[in-house]
Amino acid sequence: MRSDRRVAAVLCALAVLLLSACGTQVAGPGTEASATATGPIPWTLAEPSRITAARLAADRRTLSIDADVPSGEHACVRDFKARDTDAEYGSVPGTVHVQVTFESPSGDRRSGCTKERTATARLRLPEPLGKRELVVDDHTVFTADGAKLPALRLCGELGCTPPATGCTPNSYEQALKAVGAPEHTYRDAEHCDGKWLVLDFSWRTGPACGDDTTDPACTSRLGDRWFFRAEKSGWKPIARSSAEGCTDVHRKEPAFPTALCGPLPALAPSLHPTYSPTATATP
Repeated sequence: MRSDRRVAAVLCALAVLLLSACGTQVAGPGTEASATATGPIPWTLAEPSRITAARLAADRRTLSIDADVPSGEHACVRDFKARDTDAEYGSVPGTVHVQVTFESPSGDRRSGCTKERTATARLRLPEPLGKRELVVDDHTVFTADGAKLPALRLCGELGCTPPATGCTPNSYEQALKAVGAPEHTYRDAEHCDGKWLVLDFSWRTGPACGDDTTDPACTSRLGDRWFFRAEKSGWKPIARSSAEGCTDVHRKEPAFPTALCGPLPALAPSLHPTYSPTATATP
């Protein structure tokens, strides 16, 4: 009897060990614990989610760059720094390229680094910034031109010197951006008097066919027409229409000049197709 109890005790101990070995798993599909869910939290190299500001000291060489970085109850950032990458990768005339990086465990939510805070990195350039543009992490651009120093001026999507609003190709490109036109859009027609603008534009659809102009699939296009009013910030979209004439735009803006919209033909159905609801079959 005593030996039976020993055997039972051993079996119970083995069962406990087996269950404890499986204790990190939860029943159900796709819920098995991964290495990162149970192992040490790794610190990885990262860039800020956003560069918010840059300042230039009185020596015109020392930069202070503000950025959004992870934050939480425990340490979330280490080795936060900015470095001039021109010496390493080669300089581009008229610009200074700076990279801001840090290490963080925020890639693993167990770290608790689920919030953000502002951190400031400082860097001294080899020579004064001058009239060159400051490019941070390849996509955020600042300039001292027109800035209220020490703060540098943040440049927009159209660059540090946006085109003046008017009847010019660069200004038309600004108008296309304002309506979110697809990449590689073609301007088909512009009707402009400096204060008002109509843009017809289209874009390729279907496969990439190179120079093939015989296959209809390679030359098919979609298109659109937008009406704009000039403002200080650029061309502002006010109406969209595929119909002929001024009826649609005058519903939104009666002051739009008839001389610009009156002669407009309707967009071809192939450029601006419409779809009627599918008829429901009756039993």
